[in-house]
Amino acid sequence: MNAFTIFPAIDLRGGKVVRLKEGNPARITSYSDNPAEMAKHWLEMGASWLHVINLDGAFGESDHANRSALESILSVTKSFGARVQFGGGIRSLDAIERAMDLCVNRIVLGTIAVEQPDVVVDVLSRFGVERLAVGIDARDGFVRVHGWQDNSGISATDLALQMRAFGLLTAIFTDVSRDGMGSGLNIGATRALADASGLNVIASGGVHTLEDVIAARSANLSGVIVGRALYEGTLDLKIALQEVAHAGKKNHPMS
Repeated sequence: MNAFTIFPAIDLRGGKVVRLKEGNPARITSYSDNPAEMAKHWLEMGASWLHVINLDGAFGESDHANRSALESILSVTKSFGARVQFGGGIRSLDAIERAMDLCVNRIVLGTIAVEQPDVVVDVLSRFGVERLAVGIDARDGFVRVHGWQDNSGISATDLALQMRAFGLLTAIFTDVSRDGMGSGLNIGATRALADASGLNVIASGGVHTLEDVIAARSANLSGVIVGRALYEGTLDLKIALQEVAHAGKKNHPMS
């Protein structure tokens, strides 16, 4: 079984930490005005990665406040020796280079991977496979783009196969209909995507309790992104990390 990572999510809108339901900007809950402090909180609980999303950028809006927040998060993360996975509105080579220049450990491409797939080839060549993931955000099997507002007409499986053919290793699969709803991960669809494509797939959308995290790990997925469940207290990050570590030792008793 591959190493399994729990990614606390920090979604940024107007410089604040928020969560949306099904990616709908009208269904927003704000949790903190201080993203750096929130990052520190999750890192102090043992997180080794953070998943940071620029929602304003994803919606094509001004994102200056979010970029300042990202820089503060990166500063905190560096002090803990942890890493940041960052996405949202990265739709040009300039935007990719800016994120890389900030020392983001991994960028997540969504819309641009669908509309300009050659960019993925370029990024893989220039920066390496470890610094890139593609977000495959789907509803009813079809990939959503532009902040999940539009249907691309491309199936999640077809996109995953195309990306794997380019040499991509890591994808994040989100069932948009479950995101922020606390209804549980779509483990079947996520595992099927990993099996069909050969990608290392991180599950996202719908985590509510520890059982959802265990289910993702048991399905031999690469990790899970957790948002609302952490902010509303239905999942304790420290306990989840301990459970994953314990399960890892059981699978590798001689390590």
